[in-house]
Amino acid sequence: MKNYSERDFPFQKETDTIIGSGIEVHKALGAGFLEIVYKDALELEFANRKISFEREKEYPVVYKGVTLPHSFYSDFVVFENVILEIKAKSDIAHEDIAQTLNYLKCSGCKIGLILNFGRATLGIKRLTL
Repeated sequence: MKNYSERDFPFQKETDTIIGSGIEVHKALGAGFLEIVYKDALELEFANRKISFEREKEYPVVYKGVTLPHSFYSDFVVFENVILEIKAKSDIAHEDIAQTLNYLKCSGCKIGLILNFGRATLGIKRLTL
């Protein structure tokens, strides 16, 4: 079995901790709720585990030195370095991946996670820039 380095999987410990929190929420609530319910539950789970996070963090978009009037809002920024997007649908779509990649570009973060609570098992997608 290959040992992966921090270079191969940056913030592996942090993303494992975030995924563990998501699994705990999914075990307790199951599928079927709206995204907002899972966000609220994750906020409580992060607080209980003393995980640093910001919810609905705003990221302005700058074009040629001018801040555009529309910003992006990531669901969470966890450990100051990981963008976390929450979904509650049948599957993670290409649009969800594109959205998270945009957040990574605007934020300067290098790691993004999409957790999808819409199925019997938690859907997980890890993205890097």
